[in-house]
Amino acid sequence: MLKRSLLILLLLSISKFSHTPHLLVTDPSTWTNSSVWDHNATLWSILHPGSEFYTSYTYGFNLEFILRKIAHLSFFGMLGLLFYWNLKEQRYRYVKAWFCLAAFAFLDEVHQAFIIGRDGRIVDVMIDSSGAAVMLFVLYKVRKSSTR
Repeated sequence: MLKRSLLILLLLSISKFSHTPHLLVTDPSTWTNSSVWDHNATLWSILHPGSEFYTSYTYGFNLEFILRKIAHLSFFGMLGLLFYWNLKEQRYRYVKAWFCLAAFAFLDEVHQAFIIGRDGRIVDVMIDSSGAAVMLFVLYKVRKSSTR
């Protein structure tokens, strides 16, 4: 029950931060900004080939950028572990946990693209998925070495 509760809590927390416009990791006062939907955005306008979703970042490489990417790696790494721990003991459990995480990361970035003051990027899906892959690989190695 605790593992499931932690999974849901982290999913909701990530979604809440994704729903917060003009969020700055370095400025906690922005963590509670009121959200505004972009009513002109459509799924097609976000995901069509050549859209902003598939481009690189337009902002610079600074402390805010570094902290955001560290947050992506760490939060989604933890989320990958929680997905793993909430799946039944079965074949391909690590892969299934990673796919659950990658699907959520994709949906989360699409969600961000609908929020004014936020943007969704496929690059962040890859960063999120990488964070989970690293954490799941570390878990796999630790579990494998402890069974010897």
